[in-house]
Amino acid sequence: MNKPRITTPPWCPFCGQKVGRATDAIERKMHEFKVGRCPCGAVYSCDPTGHNIGSAIVETLVLACDNNWDFAWDLLPEEDYLTGRVEDYDELTHQVVNTRNMDGRPVRGVLYFVRLHTAISEISRRVKEKKTTQASQLTAGAELGPIVMEPVLDPRRKKLKATKQDVKRYAELGDIDALVALSLDDKKTLRLLQRLLYEPDEQQRWRIAQIIGQVCARVASREPGQVAELLHRLFEACSDSAATPWGMVETIGEVISRRPDIFGAFTRHLLNYMGDNSTQSQVIWSLSKIAGLRPDLIRETPFYNLFHFMSHPDPAMRGQVARLLGLINATEVANQLIALTDDMAEFSIWEDAECINYTVSILAREAVARIQEGEVQK
Repeated sequence: MNKPRITTPPWCPFCGQKVGRATDAIERKMHEFKVGRCPCGAVYSCDPTGHNIGSAIVETLVLACDNNWDFAWDLLPEEDYLTGRVEDYDELTHQVVNTRNMDGRPVRGVLYFVRLHTAISEISRRVKEKKTTQASQLTAGAELGPIVMEPVLDPRRKKLKATKQDVKRYAELGDIDALVALSLDDKKTLRLLQRLLYEPDEQQRWRIAQIIGQVCARVASREPGQVAELLHRLFEACSDSAATPWGMVETIGEVISRRPDIFGAFTRHLLNYMGDNSTQSQVIWSLSKIAGLRPDLIRETPFYNLFHFMSHPDPAMRGQVARLLGLINATEVANQLIALTDDMAEFSIWEDAECINYTVSILAREAVARIQEGEVQK
């Protein structure tokens, strides 16, 4: 005799209340699960396959700690937080199915719950408030542009189809409006734009990276998911040892810097490419681009691992690292930066698709001035 199928709405294992459907978080991340919160204070994430529980546990714990990774790693299960799970969850119908089968479709989803103990939750809240205050102080002088929502398109119109020829033509013309409209109609557009990065002309690569950043900033106001997918592809391309990541790191920096409110969590993963000589300069450039608007995002990473690059044999690395440390007000290395103010070595870096000449001394002096100005304001 077949077991009768019983479906029930999912519930919180801590308080027993019904919980709502998990949704995408506002801030996108490298390892993404849909998440939700229960009125009792528990947070949860949804793994629709049941095969990624380890990643879901990490995601949920970090979410419970207000996205503070360092604080989350210091906590101990049971002692600092409780965990729970609801299995046999079907994401499509938002039901728990006892037979693990819905009309011939297997049901293997899991909702993973974490609830911090009251004292830990209070500490997390205070840490978040302190970080928010520090971030507001760091970004006080940054020129944060207004966030403009893309207009809602008429659903009755005939949607555009992206072709390689059209995307290349719009990119050559610098027609951002056309590329944004095409991206909102056909998600293939950003993938085709990414292909244009495989260009031997360095100036053209920087120009395409800038265009992708401008397009993604506008597309993200309506569909941040497809921009997050692009970032995932770019990181994967950078990690492929069999391929040359032409323009990939720079593009990541452009995209994050234009919408750090959504994609800021990707910043810390750029440091993974500092071990490769071929991408070190691009990583520092990208971090500096982000630091120009959100220096707090850099300070939330282990940026102290960059200090030794101030003695790098390549003047471009010394100069760019000096500029980055000045942007984040790195008072920890003020004396080392002062020592670089006599370094007259010349180098070139790309800014707004133009090659600009600098000396290490110029950027080091700017960095020292920023730090001293920050000290005076305090």
